[in-house]
Amino acid sequence: MASHGVARRTQARTEDQRQKDMQKIKTYRELEDQIRNQASTGAFDEALFDLTSKLLTLNPEYYTIWNLRRRCLLASLSSPLPGVQNEASDSNKHDSELATLKSELAFTFPLLKNFPKCYWIWNFRRWILSQSILRLPVPAARKVWETELDLTSKMLSKDHRNFHAWGYRRIVVEKLESADLLGGSMAESEFAYTTAMIRLNLSNFSAWHSRSQLIPRLLDDRDADDKARSAFLAAELSLVREGLNVGPEDQSLWYYHQFLMTHIVDHHHRHSIAPALTISERIAYVRGEIDEIKDLLDDYDDIKWIYEALLEYTVDLSRLAKQEDAESHVVPIQDLQFWLSKLRALDPMRTGRWDDVARAAGPAIG
Repeated sequence: MASHGVARRTQARTEDQRQKDMQKIKTYRELEDQIRNQASTGAFDEALFDLTSKLLTLNPEYYTIWNLRRRCLLASLSSPLPGVQNEASDSNKHDSELATLKSELAFTFPLLKNFPKCYWIWNFRRWILSQSILRLPVPAARKVWETELDLTSKMLSKDHRNFHAWGYRRIVVEKLESADLLGGSMAESEFAYTTAMIRLNLSNFSAWHSRSQLIPRLLDDRDADDKARSAFLAAELSLVREGLNVGPEDQSLWYYHQFLMTHIVDHHHRHSIAPALTISERIAYVRGEIDEIKDLLDDYDDIKWIYEALLEYTVDLSRLAKQEDAESHVVPIQDLQFWLSKLRALDPMRTGRWDDVARAAGPAIG
């Protein structure tokens, strides 16, 4: 059998290796049995807690064990302090709970480094963070969440496109902005973060996606007027074209470009970047983008994304032109026919898709 054109080679295990593997399996099953027996007694104590640590270190995908660990922690955190409750004991209780929560975050960190795309580790950390809000004074809880934001930055510096970490970061930021942590908008700083990450790696779908989600709030926070919004749109188009000029095969760049174009051609977009643009200005934008994309064909004539964008934006241009009765803006039919023929040749598996595009562009090119 071959994988990606490279023959897969299997090497027979030695008897010694087989025996070691069998011992690992035996140890794992014994550990499972111990946990089941302990949990069946209803004693969610330190002994069971320690067993979950051992098993999760071996297999962090075992979500049932994470749930048992939660129950152990809740039992531990709910235990009242001995003696009379007063400010001093409350302080001690908060210190103890903070230490416990930090210890749990520390426990999961090496697991996260080894298994950065394991949903259950991310979910458990999120649960631990939620406990900080329930149990700690706001300043202490906020510090825990801010530290977690720093962690996501470190994770993403090692794997720029880890969509788990990007999604988790958005959750952390949303909570830091919330009234629970006496927060305010972080749209400006997060937008700057996406810029930095895109500069490091243009092919970062998650960074582009986060950027698109931030834009409506960013412009509102800036109280941007129509002139500022138009300038912002032009700057974003320039940024993504910069990427397309060096990596036109990158799908993430085209998705972001399409996102921006939607804000140009859709007059009634709910959170339009530049809602005050006139039809003539929208036509000029689309016409300009088509011309810019056509220039890519001088160096790249075998990338389907270029031809698909040209056809789709031409359809958009035609719709806008009809609103202004400006047929002079329509792209020559021979160009449309050529682009469609290239799409059919470069991506024959999507014949139905290209038929739809042809119908949208007009019967003459089909």
